[in-house]
Amino acid sequence: MSWIDFPTFFACAAGVVIALYVTLDGFDLGVGILFPFAPRTSDRDVMMRSLAPMWDGNETWLVLGGMVLLAGFPVAFSILLPAFYVPLALMLLGLVLRGVAFEFRAQEGFLEVVWSIAFTAGSVLAAFCQGAVLGAFIGGDIRVTDAHFSGGPFDWLGLFSCLTGLGVVAGYALLGAGWLIWRTEGNTQIFAREIARPALLATGAAIALVSIWTPIMFPDVAARWFAWPSALLLAPLPIAAVLAWLAVWRGLWGQRQWLPFAASIVMFVVSLAGIGASIWPDAIPGVMTIRQGVSAPRTQAIVAGAVVVIVPVILAYVSYSYWVFRGKIGPRETL
Repeated sequence: MSWIDFPTFFACAAGVVIALYVTLDGFDLGVGILFPFAPRTSDRDVMMRSLAPMWDGNETWLVLGGMVLLAGFPVAFSILLPAFYVPLALMLLGLVLRGVAFEFRAQEGFLEVVWSIAFTAGSVLAAFCQGAVLGAFIGGDIRVTDAHFSGGPFDWLGLFSCLTGLGVVAGYALLGAGWLIWRTEGNTQIFAREIARPALLATGAAIALVSIWTPIMFPDVAARWFAWPSALLLAPLPIAAVLAWLAVWRGLWGQRQWLPFAASIVMFVVSLAGIGASIWPDAIPGVMTIRQGVSAPRTQAIVAGAVVVIVPVILAYVSYSYWVFRGKIGPRETL
C-alpha cells in the first residue's frame, strides 16, 4: 500500500468524519439549543420525539473522529489534547448531561423543568466548546517545546475563540431549526421557521468573521486565498457558502421544506472545507505539518484499512435508521 499518500488520506478522512459529525450531531445539539425558546410544552415534546431515533447514532462520528486523529496523527494529537483538556472535558460533560436529561425528561412536574434546563445547558455547553476549540486551533498560538505542549490550561480561551464558540452555537441552532422545518408540522414548524432567521444571520456573521480574521492575522492564509492561481481554485468555496446562505434565507417559508436543512448542511461543509484549505498542509498551524505528525507506516496501513471498512458500515446504518424513521413528527405521536 505504499502507493497511498497516507498523511493526505488521514487528513481527508478526519475532515470527512468531522463534517459528518458537525452536520449530523449539529442539528441534534441545535434542537437542544432551541428548546427553551419553544412557546409550548407540546412543541418541546415534538422536538424531543424528532430526535429520539437518531441522537445516539449521531455521536458515533465523534468517537470515530477521535480515533482517526489519534491513530493517524499521534504526535499532533499528543500536543492538541493537553492544549484543549478543559474545553474537551466541558464538551463531554455537556454531552453526558444532555444524554441523561434526554432519558429523564419524561418525568412530570418540577423534574421535567429541571431536566429540560439540563438538556439545553448540555447542548449549549457542548456546542460552545466545539466552536471555542476550533477558534483556538485556527487562530491561537499553541506553544510547543520539544514536541510537547508547553502552554497553560486556559490558553485556548480568548476573544476569537469565544466568538467562534458563539458562532457554532448559532450555526447548530440553524441546523436544528432546519431539521424541525423538515421533520415537523403545524405550530412546531412555524416556530422553527421564525427562529431560523436570527440563527441564520448570526451564523453568517460568524462565517464572515472567520473569513476576515484569518487572512488579516496570518499572512500565509492571505497568500493562499488571494495569490494566483490558488485564489481561482479556492473561489468556489466562498461562492458556494454565499449561495447556500441565500438558499436558506429564501427557503425558510417556501414549499420545499427540506431546503433550509440541506442548504445549511452545504454551508457548514464548504465552511469547514475553507478552514481546511486555509491551514493545509499543517496538522497544527505554525507548529507541524501532516507529514511531520503522521503515525508509523504499519499503523497507517492498519488504520486506513479500518477506516475504509468502518465508515461505509456506519453510513449504511445511519442511512437505514433515517429511512425507517422518515416522515413528519406530529403532536399526537408517541415514542
